[in-house]
Formats: sequence, C-alpha cells, structure tokens
Amino acid sequence: MGVYMGIARKTLFTCIMASCAFLFFSSFNSEKITDTVPVESVSVEKINLQTSLAVDNSVTSNEAAVDDAKNPEAPPLSNAASIMLDSDILAFYGHPIAKKMGILGRYPKEELIEKLSALAGEYRAESGGRGIVKAFYIIYGTVQPKGNILTIPQINKTLLKEWIEYAQEQGMIVFLDHQIGKYDPVESLASMFPYLKYPNVHLALDPEWRTEKPMLEFGSVTGDEVNRAQEAMRDYMVKNNIEGERMLVIHQFKEVMIRNRAVIKSDFEHVQLVHCMDGIGTPKEKLDTYKYNALAKNMPVKAFKLFYDFKLPGVLVDTPLLTPKEVYTLDPRPTLIMYQ
Repeated sequence: MGVYMGIARKTLFTCIMASCAFLFFSSFNSEKITDTVPVESVSVEKINLQTSLAVDNSVTSNEAAVDDAKNPEAPPLSNAASIMLDSDILAFYGHPIAKKMGILGRYPKEELIEKLSALAGEYRAESGGRGIVKAFYIIYGTVQPKGNILTIPQINKTLLKEWIEYAQEQGMIVFLDHQIGKYDPVESLASMFPYLKYPNVHLALDPEWRTEKPMLEFGSVTGDEVNRAQEAMRDYMVKNNIEGERMLVIHQFKEVMIRNRAVIKSDFEHVQLVHCMDGIGTPKEKLDTYKYNALAKNMPVKAFKLFYDFKLPGVLVDTPLLTPKEVYTLDPRPTLIMYQ
C-alpha cells in the first residue's frame, strides 16, 4: 500500500513541477526552438583520463564546507567502477536557469558547492569510511506540452559547457538527464553522447516523461530499450576512443515506467547501469517504493532521490526529509544519492 501512496504523491508533485517548467520555458521565442531531438555538433577527441575526482573525506561540516583539495590518488572522473569501489556519489539536481525545478537552479555554482560539501560531510560521517564524490545532476532535455523537448543548448549554447568545465575543475561529476518526451529513448540518449568527450560526464534517462501526454499519464520505456540504449552508448564510446566506464542512470518509482525490466542486462562494456528510485512522500512511502526497485536484482547498483522543501505553493515534498543515516540503512545501500 505504501508504494501506491508514494506513487500518488509523486503524481501530483511531478504534475506541479512540470507545470512550473512549462511556465518558465514559455518565455522563450518558440520560433527558435525546433521540434526535434538535436544531436549536438560537439567535436569528439580522445579524452585525458588523468583528471581525478575530488573525494570528500572530511568528517565535520566545517571541514566539508571548504572546497576539497584535488586528490592525486583518486579514481578518474570517467571510470564508474573505480569511483564506486570506495566512494558514494552525492548530487544536486535541477536545471541551471530554473529555480522551480530543483536546487541546482536556486543558487550560484560556488554556493551550490559549499552547500553540497557541507552535506557531503554529513554523509561522510555515516559512510563507514567511504569517500563522497560530489556531482551536478543537470536536466538536459525538459519535456514540454505534447511531448516536445527543450534542451539546454536550444536556450543557451554555452551554458552546459560552462557547467561541465567548472565541475571538472572542482573534481566533480556531471550527470546529463533527458526526459525523452515523445521521442525514441535511444535517440534521446544519443543526443547527449558528444558530451562524453568530457571525462566527468555521465548520462541519465527519465522514463516518467516518455509520453506525448505529460502530466496526464506516466511515460515508460521497455527493458529492451534500456538494453539498446546501453549498447548504443557502448558503441559510441568504442567508435570514438572514449576510454573508461560511464554511468547510465534509469529513473523509476512506478512499475509501468520500465516495462519488462527483467530482460535488462547490466554487463555492457564501458557502461555502468544505475537504477534510481525518485518517488516522493513520507519515509515509509519512500522506503516501500525503494523496496520495489530493490527487487530488480538484474540492476544491482541503486540510486535514491530526495526532495527539498523550498516552500513552493502546492508542491509536495519529502515529509520529513530522510537523514543521511536513514538513507544509508536502505537495502541495498544506494551508491548514488541526489537531492532536488
């Protein structure tokens, strides 16, 4: 019962959040927005895998609030397996220029890092000795009415590059998240492939919005489509001499969002599949929904999403917000934790 209560809450929440997104983006000149999923003309070059993560090993919040020094022994930004071996990932989620779509758009980058570092200190204190790697989780493609998609490069051609390079300088990961809309999920994912030239970039798909009727129905992908997406990502990396292993995050909080998920494979070379529970609700509702995701043993690497309360009228939030200690009691323990 808790699963379905959590889903009901998420339904209302996402409808409100999407409405905010539609209102925000309606201010842009529609004549400059195409109705296709664009494949960016970003040049691909062999990446330098020597860039390393800044792993937050601080224990106190005071220490964590200070930007971490680069650790020369930290794993490469591009190698998911090395990152997850000894560290968990802590991300702030949202759209860089939309305050109503998550914490990412509510503060300047520098202030975000201060807040994220302080939170990383809280997680490090409960992690049992594991490091904490910080990340920006950026909505790359936002669903619009009728399932159209508006991407960040369509709004500002240099904005995404600025965020990625800034994060790289800080030793941080960047996730690019596509809401798919009415388009093919593999093609949607492929529109972000050129950004894999940056060693700190990893990718995500949100099946909730894979629909021509956003806010009216839940979208979905199939297990076969998830496999094809991983295969396409692997093939692109091999073809373009991109070394390492990148994460591909798939969001789910309702059964319909991933149909036939039992056929999903998690052994594609160069790709680390991550299964994310992003439902909203009370602690019990969230834990019950996470238990449903935990049943998918074929996707063993799990993620968990939490929702801050920014006092937006009518918007539901996690009540109360789970503490880092409580998040770490989840079974299996999530390796990627994000806050919207």
